[in-house]
Amino acid sequence: MIKLTNRQARLFLLIKHGLVGEYKFIGKQGALDFIRQAGCVQFDPVDVCGRNADIVLNARVKGYAKQMLDELLYLDRRLIDYFDKNLSIFAVEDLPAFTYKKLSGGYAEMFDSSGGEAVARIMPYIRKLIAERGHISAAEVDIDETIEWRWSMLASLPRAALESMYFRGELIVHHKTGVNKSYAFAKDHIPADILNAAPPFEDESGRLAWHVTRRIGAVGMLLNKAGDAWLGLGITAAERAAAFKKLTEQGRICEISVEGIKDPLFVRSDDRNILEIVLSGADPKPRCELIAPLDSFIWDRKLIKAIFGFEYTWEIYTPANKRKYGAYVLPLLYGDCFIGRVEAICDRGGKTLVIKNIWYENGVKLTKKTQAAVDRCFKRFAAFNGCENGVRHFEP
Repeated sequence: MIKLTNRQARLFLLIKHGLVGEYKFIGKQGALDFIRQAGCVQFDPVDVCGRNADIVLNARVKGYAKQMLDELLYLDRRLIDYFDKNLSIFAVEDLPAFTYKKLSGGYAEMFDSSGGEAVARIMPYIRKLIAERGHISAAEVDIDETIEWRWSMLASLPRAALESMYFRGELIVHHKTGVNKSYAFAKDHIPADILNAAPPFEDESGRLAWHVTRRIGAVGMLLNKAGDAWLGLGITAAERAAAFKKLTEQGRICEISVEGIKDPLFVRSDDRNILEIVLSGADPKPRCELIAPLDSFIWDRKLIKAIFGFEYTWEIYTPANKRKYGAYVLPLLYGDCFIGRVEAICDRGGKTLVIKNIWYENGVKLTKKTQAAVDRCFKRFAAFNGCENGVRHFEP
């Protein structure tokens, strides 16, 4: 078994994610390459200082601009919006792994509800509208009817129908206007060889093994234990253990031990080259980056606490009077350490990035070198957000 010190484990994760040393992902192709490596990037529409997916890419891709992601999604069709780690973005060629159950409902099984009959009733009309117009949003369907939909919430019938057809694989997101989605037929925009491709597994155990490998690759290393990294898989503890066993026997993942963690962790065998780099004593040049709240790097918060000594909670859903920091606070990474957390907002009218608060971790020494790195990080983050007037620190 390969043994890593705590620092070697940190460096492994940082090199894997392209968050230390020179940028290994560059421009629009780099954004595509990272998403392919990660499997998926989690999507969230909240935009306080950039959407989650954009913040993820900005931390890793040199020269990243927000329009690159929209181009890859809605012009080039190299990426697709779908359901993986909750709502996510992933490479279009991975779609067969998610729609292979489409004859029996596919991911729609997770969303269909008591409104199924009403949804089925209007599907032919939805298809007619899309055939005539090319794409359509729920607001453009002239049916004023509300039904009980997923998680027992009320939704417009057109929205429920479009989402059902989307999760069944019949529709894709054609484009978004803010948070509003316009849908089109998958067959009109996705190559037939992808739509008709067999999934990269033969049965249910193969599906689970494929997804477990994907999630390990997304984070870098994982324990065979319950955690947020497995959200969206619908996998039991027994199924996960069976998948780990199968993958280890096949040599697709390998077991490692990390200083300070009693249980074994697992990495993809394809990442042995990164293990060799950190075991050779590599000491990459530090970078300072702001990390997105739903970044795959920190999906497993317990693991991050064990390896980095950093505890993070995204407090957007925490009642205001119970928040320790703020609703939208980003971890601040420098080198191989989380040195603090930042509350930043875009003053779009003033085209300024406002740093409302910075909370440095206990023991962090803010040297001139560290401060200069933080300032450069904020300056780049302002440019990424189109804040032409730079950075302003909030003064109460």
